[in-house]
Amino acid sequence: MAKGTHKRAAHGRGKGRGRTPEPAVAPVDGGLAELVPDRDHPRAFTLLLDGKPQSHVDLDDPARLGFEYQRRFGHIADLAAPPGRPLHAVHLGGGAFTLARYIAATRPRSTQQVVEIDAPLVQFVRRELPLDPGDRIRVRSTDARAGLAKVPDGWADLIIADVFGGGRTPAHLTSVEFLGEVRRALRPGGAYAANVADGPPLAHLRAQIATARAVFAEVCLTADPAVLRGRRFGNAVLLAADRELPLAELTRRAASDPQPARVEHGRALKDFTGGAAPVTDAAAAPSPAPPPDVFD
Repeated sequence: MAKGTHKRAAHGRGKGRGRTPEPAVAPVDGGLAELVPDRDHPRAFTLLLDGKPQSHVDLDDPARLGFEYQRRFGHIADLAAPPGRPLHAVHLGGGAFTLARYIAATRPRSTQQVVEIDAPLVQFVRRELPLDPGDRIRVRSTDARAGLAKVPDGWADLIIADVFGGGRTPAHLTSVEFLGEVRRALRPGGAYAANVADGPPLAHLRAQIATARAVFAEVCLTADPAVLRGRRFGNAVLLAADRELPLAELTRRAASDPQPARVEHGRALKDFTGGAAPVTDAAAAPSPAPPPDVFD
Protein backbone atom coordinates (compact mmCIF):
# COMPACT_ATOMS: atom_id res chain seq x y z
CA MET A 1 0.00 0.00 0.00
CA ALA A 2 1.38 3.41 -0.93
CA LYS A 3 2.37 5.85 1.78
CA GLY A 4 -0.34 8.39 2.41
CA THR A 5 -3.23 5.93 2.44
CA HIS A 6 -4.94 4.49 5.47
CA LYS A 7 -6.69 1.15 5.62
CA ARG A 8 -8.73 0.43 8.70
CA ALA A 9 -8.80 -3.00 10.29
CA ALA A 10 -11.90 -4.01 12.23
CA HIS A 11 -10.07 -5.40 15.23
CA GLY A 12 -9.72 -2.74 17.91
CA ARG A 13 -13.28 -3.24 19.12
CA GLY A 14 -13.35 -7.02 18.83
CA LYS A 15 -14.79 -7.29 15.34
CA GLY A 16 -13.63 -9.74 12.73
CA ARG A 17 -13.52 -12.83 14.99
CA GLY A 18 -13.39 -16.11 13.12
CA ARG A 19 -11.19 -14.71 10.35
CA THR A 20 -7.86 -12.97 10.14
CA PRO A 21 -8.44 -9.20 9.91
CA GLU A 22 -6.64 -7.07 7.37
CA PRO A 23 -3.63 -5.04 8.48
CA ALA A 24 -4.22 -1.42 9.42
CA VAL A 25 -1.84 1.01 7.71
CA ALA A 26 -1.27 4.74 8.17
CA PRO A 27 1.45 7.34 7.55
CA VAL A 28 2.98 8.66 10.78
CA ASP A 29 5.93 10.90 11.56
CA GLY A 30 8.26 7.91 11.81
CA GLY A 31 7.31 6.48 8.42
CA LEU A 32 4.58 4.03 7.45
CA ALA A 33 2.94 2.34 10.44
CA GLU A 34 1.31 -1.08 10.11
CA LEU A 35 -0.58 -3.21 12.58
CA VAL A 36 -0.24 -6.75 11.29
CA PRO A 37 -2.58 -9.42 12.72
CA ASP A 38 -1.19 -12.48 14.49
CA ARG A 39 -2.67 -15.56 12.80
CA ASP A 40 -2.50 -17.60 16.01
CA HIS A 41 -4.22 -15.08 18.28
CA PRO A 42 -7.40 -13.33 17.11
CA ARG A 43 -6.70 -9.93 18.67
CA ALA A 44 -2.91 -9.83 18.72
CA PHE A 45 -0.92 -7.53 16.44
CA THR A 46 2.64 -6.57 15.57
CA LEU A 47 3.39 -2.89 15.06
CA LEU A 48 5.79 -2.19 12.20
CA LEU A 49 7.33 1.12 11.18
CA ASP A 50 8.60 1.14 7.59
CA GLY A 51 8.50 -2.65 7.69
CA LYS A 52 10.57 -2.97 10.89
CA PRO A 53 8.92 -4.72 13.86
CA GLN A 54 8.55 -2.38 16.84
CA SER A 55 6.28 -4.12 19.33
CA HIS A 56 3.64 -6.80 19.74
CA VAL A 57 0.41 -6.58 21.72
CA ASP A 58 -2.40 -9.02 22.49
CA LEU A 59 -5.63 -7.25 23.44
CA ASP A 60 -7.14 -10.48 24.80
CA ASP A 61 -4.08 -11.21 26.94
CA PRO A 62 -1.97 -8.07 27.57
CA ALA A 63 0.24 -10.08 29.93
CA ARG A 64 1.51 -12.17 26.98
CA LEU A 65 4.65 -10.50 25.67
CA GLY A 66 5.67 -11.63 22.20
CA PHE A 67 9.10 -10.02 21.77
CA GLU A 68 12.08 -11.24 23.79
CA TYR A 69 13.22 -7.78 24.88
CA GLN A 70 9.68 -6.97 26.00
CA ARG A 71 9.62 -10.11 28.14
CA ARG A 72 12.82 -8.87 29.80
CA PHE A 73 11.09 -5.58 30.56
CA GLY A 74 8.17 -7.63 31.87
CA HIS A 75 10.44 -9.47 34.29
CA ILE A 76 11.74 -6.16 35.58
CA ALA A 77 8.20 -4.84 36.05
CA ASP A 78 7.26 -8.04 37.89
CA LEU A 79 10.19 -7.61 40.26
CA ALA A 80 9.84 -3.84 40.79
CA ALA A 81 7.53 -4.36 43.79
CA PRO A 82 5.69 -7.15 45.61
CA PRO A 83 3.24 -8.99 43.30
CA GLY A 84 0.07 -7.06 42.53
CA ARG A 85 1.16 -3.80 44.14
CA PRO A 86 0.28 -0.83 41.90
CA LEU A 87 3.17 1.10 40.37
CA HIS A 88 3.79 4.63 39.24
CA ALA A 89 5.43 3.95 35.87
CA VAL A 90 6.80 6.17 33.10
CA HIS A 91 7.30 4.80 29.59
CA LEU A 92 9.62 6.78 27.33
CA GLY A 93 8.59 5.59 23.88
CA GLY A 94 5.07 4.41 23.23
CA GLY A 95 4.85 1.94 20.36
CA ALA A 96 1.66 -0.04 20.82
CA PHE A 97 1.72 0.69 24.60
CA THR A 98 2.62 -2.96 25.16
CA LEU A 99 4.44 -2.55 28.48
CA ALA A 100 1.89 -0.08 29.83
CA ARG A 101 -0.89 -2.57 29.02
CA TYR A 102 1.18 -5.33 30.65
CA ILE A 103 1.58 -3.40 33.91
CA ALA A 104 -2.11 -2.45 33.90
CA ALA A 105 -3.01 -6.15 33.54
CA THR A 106 -0.55 -7.51 36.12
CA ARG A 107 -0.73 -4.61 38.58
CA PRO A 108 -4.26 -3.15 38.54
CA ARG A 109 -4.68 0.42 39.80
CA SER A 110 -1.21 1.38 38.60
CA THR A 111 -0.83 4.96 37.38
CA GLN A 112 1.21 5.29 34.19
CA GLN A 113 2.52 7.96 31.85
CA VAL A 114 3.55 7.20 28.28
CA VAL A 115 5.70 9.75 26.44
CA GLU A 116 5.73 9.32 22.64
CA ILE A 117 6.89 12.07 20.29
CA ASP A 118 5.07 10.69 17.22
CA ALA A 119 1.54 12.13 17.66
CA PRO A 120 0.11 10.50 14.48
CA LEU A 121 1.41 7.12 15.71
CA VAL A 122 -0.29 7.65 19.07
CA GLN A 123 -3.56 8.51 17.30
CA PHE A 124 -3.25 5.48 15.01
CA VAL A 125 -2.61 3.00 17.84
CA ARG A 126 -5.30 4.48 20.08
CA ARG A 127 -7.82 4.30 17.24
CA GLU A 128 -7.01 0.74 16.17
CA LEU A 129 -6.07 -0.77 19.54
CA PRO A 130 -7.91 1.36 22.11
CA LEU A 131 -6.67 1.60 25.66
CA ASP A 132 -9.04 0.57 28.43
CA PRO A 133 -10.24 3.83 30.06
CA GLY A 134 -9.98 2.15 33.46
CA ASP A 135 -6.27 1.38 33.08
CA ARG A 136 -5.10 4.84 34.17
CA ILE A 137 -2.65 5.27 31.31
CA ARG A 138 -1.96 8.86 30.26
CA VAL A 139 -0.24 9.48 26.91
CA ARG A 140 1.73 12.62 26.09
CA SER A 141 2.88 13.38 22.53
CA THR A 142 6.21 15.08 23.14
CA ASP A 143 9.94 14.42 23.17
CA ALA A 144 10.97 11.81 25.73
CA ARG A 145 13.37 14.07 27.61
CA ALA A 146 10.96 16.99 27.60
CA GLY A 147 8.19 14.70 28.87
CA LEU A 148 10.45 13.30 31.57
CA ALA A 149 11.17 16.82 32.77
CA LYS A 150 7.46 17.20 33.59
CA VAL A 151 7.42 14.16 35.88
CA PRO A 152 7.47 15.32 39.52
CA ASP A 153 10.52 14.64 41.65
CA GLY A 154 10.44 11.16 43.20
CA TRP A 155 7.18 10.19 41.49
CA ALA A 156 8.08 7.03 39.58
CA ASP A 157 8.62 3.49 40.84
CA LEU A 158 9.79 2.45 37.38
CA ILE A 159 10.96 4.30 34.27
CA ILE A 160 11.25 2.32 31.04
CA ALA A 161 13.11 3.78 28.05
CA ASP A 162 12.45 2.19 24.66
CA VAL A 163 12.95 5.08 22.26
CA PHE A 164 14.02 4.67 18.65
CA GLY A 165 13.77 6.92 15.62
CA GLY A 166 14.81 5.34 12.34
CA GLY A 167 16.06 2.36 14.34
CA ARG A 168 18.35 4.52 16.51
CA THR A 169 18.08 5.91 20.04
CA PRO A 170 18.41 9.72 19.88
CA ALA A 171 21.68 11.11 21.23
CA HIS A 172 20.09 13.24 23.95
CA LEU A 173 18.68 10.08 25.58
CA THR A 174 22.10 8.47 26.06
CA SER A 175 23.89 10.86 28.42
CA VAL A 176 24.75 11.28 32.08
CA GLU A 177 22.61 14.43 32.12
CA PHE A 178 19.61 12.49 30.80
CA LEU A 179 20.07 9.79 33.44
CA GLY A 180 20.30 12.53 36.04
CA GLU A 181 16.77 13.53 35.02
CA VAL A 182 15.69 9.88 35.26
CA ARG A 183 17.14 9.61 38.77
CA ARG A 184 15.39 12.83 39.82
CA ALA A 185 12.01 11.46 38.74
CA LEU A 186 12.47 8.11 40.51
CA ARG A 187 11.36 7.60 44.07
CA PRO A 188 14.02 6.30 46.49
CA GLY A 189 14.40 2.64 45.56
CA GLY A 190 12.89 3.12 42.10
CA ALA A 191 14.39 1.48 39.01
CA TYR A 192 15.31 2.48 35.47
CA ALA A 193 15.27 0.03 32.54
CA ALA A 194 16.39 0.78 28.99
CA ASN A 195 16.43 -1.06 25.69
CA VAL A 196 19.93 -0.67 24.23
CA ALA A 197 20.49 -1.85 20.65
CA ASP A 198 24.01 -2.48 19.40
CA GLY A 199 26.26 -4.81 17.45
CA PRO A 200 29.97 -5.48 17.15
CA PRO A 201 32.20 -3.95 18.45
CA LEU A 202 29.58 -3.02 21.09
CA ALA A 203 31.08 0.41 21.76
CA HIS A 204 27.65 2.00 22.27
CA LEU A 205 26.51 -0.69 24.71
CA ARG A 206 29.71 -0.45 26.75
CA ALA A 207 29.39 3.34 26.89
CA GLN A 208 25.77 3.09 28.04
CA ILE A 209 26.76 0.76 30.86
CA ALA A 210 29.51 3.18 31.90
CA THR A 211 27.00 6.04 31.78
CA ALA A 212 24.51 4.20 34.00
CA ARG A 213 27.29 3.23 36.45
CA ALA A 214 28.23 6.92 36.74
CA VAL A 215 24.72 7.81 37.92
CA PHE A 216 23.31 4.76 39.73
CA ALA A 217 24.75 2.61 42.51
CA GLU A 218 23.71 -0.73 40.97
CA VAL A 219 23.56 -1.76 37.30
CA CYS A 220 22.97 -5.05 35.49
CA LEU A 221 22.44 -6.10 31.89
CA THR A 222 20.23 -8.81 30.37
CA ALA A 223 21.01 -9.96 26.83
CA ASP A 224 21.35 -12.88 24.45
CA PRO A 225 24.85 -14.34 24.92
CA ALA A 226 25.44 -14.00 21.16
CA VAL A 227 24.89 -10.24 21.45
CA LEU A 228 27.25 -9.97 24.42
CA ARG A 229 29.92 -11.87 22.49
CA GLY A 230 29.59 -9.44 19.60
CA ARG A 231 28.35 -12.08 17.19
CA ARG A 232 25.25 -10.22 16.06
CA PHE A 233 23.31 -6.98 16.37
CA GLY A 234 20.59 -7.17 19.00
CA ASN A 235 18.85 -5.75 22.05
CA ALA A 236 20.15 -5.65 25.60
CA VAL A 237 18.07 -4.48 28.54
CA LEU A 238 19.91 -2.37 31.09
CA LEU A 239 18.57 -2.13 34.66
CA ALA A 240 19.81 0.49 37.13
CA ALA A 241 18.83 1.59 40.64
CA ASP A 242 20.20 2.93 43.89
CA ARG A 243 19.29 -0.26 45.71
CA GLU A 244 20.12 -3.94 45.55
CA LEU A 245 18.82 -5.48 42.31
CA PRO A 246 16.79 -8.73 42.22
CA LEU A 247 19.62 -10.52 40.42
CA ALA A 248 18.87 -14.11 41.39
CA GLU A 249 15.24 -14.03 40.28
CA LEU A 250 16.00 -11.96 37.18
CA THR A 251 18.71 -14.46 36.20
CA ARG A 252 16.34 -17.39 36.70
CA ARG A 253 13.60 -15.80 34.60
CA ALA A 254 15.98 -14.74 31.83
CA ALA A 255 17.45 -18.24 31.61
CA SER A 256 14.01 -19.87 31.37
CA ASP A 257 12.72 -17.61 28.56
CA PRO A 258 11.99 -19.14 25.12
CA GLN A 259 15.09 -17.22 23.96
CA PRO A 260 17.34 -17.62 27.02
CA ALA A 261 19.39 -14.62 28.10
CA ARG A 262 22.29 -13.99 30.43
CA VAL A 263 22.38 -11.44 33.25
CA GLU A 264 25.70 -9.67 33.78
CA HIS A 265 26.51 -7.58 36.87
CA GLY A 266 29.25 -6.76 39.30
CA ARG A 267 32.84 -7.49 38.30
CA ALA A 268 31.85 -9.35 35.12
CA LEU A 269 29.89 -6.32 33.91
CA LYS A 270 32.74 -3.98 34.82
CA ASP A 271 35.15 -6.17 32.85
CA PHE A 272 32.75 -6.24 29.89
CA THR A 273 32.52 -2.43 29.96
CA GLY A 274 36.32 -2.19 29.77
CA GLY A 275 37.61 1.36 29.61
CA ALA A 276 34.43 2.88 28.16
CA ALA A 277 33.77 6.41 29.40
CA PRO A 278 30.39 7.82 30.45
CA VAL A 279 28.58 9.78 27.75
CA THR A 280 27.83 13.47 28.27
CA ASP A 281 25.45 15.72 26.36
CA ALA A 282 28.41 17.42 24.70
CA ALA A 283 29.69 14.18 23.16
CA ALA A 284 26.48 12.15 22.82
CA ALA A 285 25.67 10.37 19.56
CA PRO A 286 22.70 8.26 18.46
CA SER A 287 22.91 4.50 18.85
CA PRO A 288 24.21 2.63 15.78
CA ALA A 289 21.83 1.98 12.91
CA PRO A 290 20.82 -1.67 12.66
CA PRO A 291 22.25 -3.61 9.72
CA PRO A 292 19.90 -3.87 6.69
CA ASP A 293 19.40 -7.62 7.23
CA VAL A 294 18.65 -7.51 10.98
CA PHE A 295 14.87 -7.72 10.41
CA ASP A 296 15.01 -10.36 7.68
